[in-house]
Order: sequence, then C-alpha cells, then structure tokens
Amino acid sequence: MLHVDLDQFVAAVEVLRHPELAGRPVIVGGRGDPTERAVVSTASYEAREFGVGSGMPLRIAARKAPDAVFLPVDAAAYTAASEEVMATLRAQPGATVQVLGWDEAFVGVQTDDTEASARDIQQAVLDRTRLHCSVGIGDTLVRAKVATGFGKPRGVFRLTADNWLDVMGDRPTIELWGVGTKISRRLAALGISTVAELAAADLDVLAAEFGPRMGPWYLLLGRGEGSRVVDDTPWVARGHSRETTYQQDLTEPAQVEAAARELAGHVLDDVEAEGRPVIGLTLKVRYAPFTTKVFTKKIPETADREVVVARVLDLVGRIEPDRPIRLLGLRAEMTMPDDAREGHTPTRGGW
Repeated sequence: MLHVDLDQFVAAVEVLRHPELAGRPVIVGGRGDPTERAVVSTASYEAREFGVGSGMPLRIAARKAPDAVFLPVDAAAYTAASEEVMATLRAQPGATVQVLGWDEAFVGVQTDDTEASARDIQQAVLDRTRLHCSVGIGDTLVRAKVATGFGKPRGVFRLTADNWLDVMGDRPTIELWGVGTKISRRLAALGISTVAELAAADLDVLAAEFGPRMGPWYLLLGRGEGSRVVDDTPWVARGHSRETTYQQDLTEPAQVEAAARELAGHVLDDVEAEGRPVIGLTLKVRYAPFTTKVFTKKIPETADREVVVARVLDLVGRIEPDRPIRLLGLRAEMTMPDDAREGHTPTRGGW
C-alpha cells in the first residue's frame, strides 16, 4: 500500500497561481497580513529554512523571514486542487483511494512492483496538476504513512516489518503518526522515549496509563503494526468547527455573546448541510495573551438552532469575567450514521 503526500501543498498551489514567487519564501496564513493576529497555515520549503512552521504567529514568522511573501488563505483554491489530485489517484488502474485530507491519501494498488507504481503516481499527479508529491510504501498503513516523511520532497521510501526498527527504533516517539507532544511526554514519564522502547513496552503499563483501548494501540504503533487495508468508504465528519482570532480583544460581555452567536450561526449552517442533529458542543477560549481553555457540553439530540445557540451561551457563561479574549472557537458534534467511517472536516480558521 502507498501513502501519497503532496509536497508543501498550499504553498505549491499558490506558486502555481503566482509563478513569480517560485524559489522565494512564501507564507500562507490568515488574511496574509503579518501585522494581524493569525498563524501560519503553511510555509514553503524556502520559508522553513528560516525556522518558520505551521501554527506559528504571523508576526513571529515575519521576524524570522523578513523577506517572505505573505498570502491569505484561499480554501476554495486548495479544495479544487485537492479534488484534481484525488481524481488522478482514483484514475490509476486498480487503485483504491482513502482520502485523509486536502493533501494526502492512502492508495491500495495491485502490483508486483510498488515502487514503479509509486513513481507512476508521482508522474500522473505532476502531469495533471503540476504538483509534486512524495510516496511512502508500507505493509501497513502506519508504515506507509511514516515512510512518506523519509521520501520528502519528491521521493519514494519503503518501510516494512523488515526495516521498521532499523529505521525508526532510535527515533523519538513523537515522530510516530498519532503521537503528539502530550503523549510523548506521558510516554517519557514511563521511561519510554524511543520507538524501540515503545515497541518493547509492557502492555499492562501502557493500558494502565492510557486505557484498555489506547494502551494496546500505542504498543502496535511502536511496532508499526495496524491495519493493512485501504478503505475507500467515504469519510463522514463527526463535527464541524469554526474559530476566529480577533484583532482587538473582546472585553465586554456583550461583545463575547455577539461573537459566540456569530460563530454558532456559521457552525450551524455547516451542520444543517449535513442533515444530522447536534449532540455535543465544545467552546474554545483563548484569553490574552495566550492562555487557552476548552469547555464541553453534551446535549440532547437536536436540530433546533435556537436550542443549540442557547446551549452555546451556557458555555459562554463559564468564561472567566474581566479577562480579555483574543480567540473564540466552537465545535458542534453530530450523530453518526451506522455505516459511517469517521472523518474530520477542515476547520475554517484553524481549530
């Protein structure tokens, strides 16, 4: 199986639209104004050489790369480019495509020469979209996904049971797909710092720390094991999210309520397009200068907008008074169809 990952996708799309930017540091985020409150959505390889990375405030990115070109996020353009790429993958003979997001997908192929198939896919994507991609080859989805990182940019790399620990064993656990900063710290507290140590960890210890479902999953992850099936069942979003970073802090209760109502309206527009009721809400609040709190609430299943907004305002009531707010985010969780494979919808604004 293959994992196809487009190289610096958003930046690459922008360079295709603006060829004069080729070879220059390009940073995409917010409205493209580094003096505003917003974060980097993506940075070209040239910008990354200055230490610019996704999630970094634009103001800091501008200090690191003062000659960079800043551009606003254009989700419609990236969606259109992504659809062309996925159509290209599906057009490959005998291919099964499992879309993971705008810029990546697993591809199941029936071939005796997976490397040749990977090269064929790279060329097909380049010919149709003018975008470059890297391809990971693996005998599990995990290994294929991790392998792609070793192929970047524009390369092909293979990870299987035979070379998994040789390649990954001495690397920190945070380099595994699905292990972030918090999980890697919890693993380190158990004396597990490398992939090899995780692969050899005591299952009971992991289950005690992470629970009976996630503990065994992390053990399999350390060994590179897991699913060997590319599933092309369409992804179904569990929820929809929106968030807004305000250029001026919200300081008055009326401002906060109005902002929350506006967010709720946008989220509920997205939810109504799905035709499924809401069963849970999450409100994210970022106080100035940069402290974030999250409030959640399960609610009785409902498609009534007024009821949902009322429950959102219940969460707003948990916000600490007299603290300036620089960001609000809202997520609505929906019921799932019985036959659905859960997916995630890209957030408008960076949830």
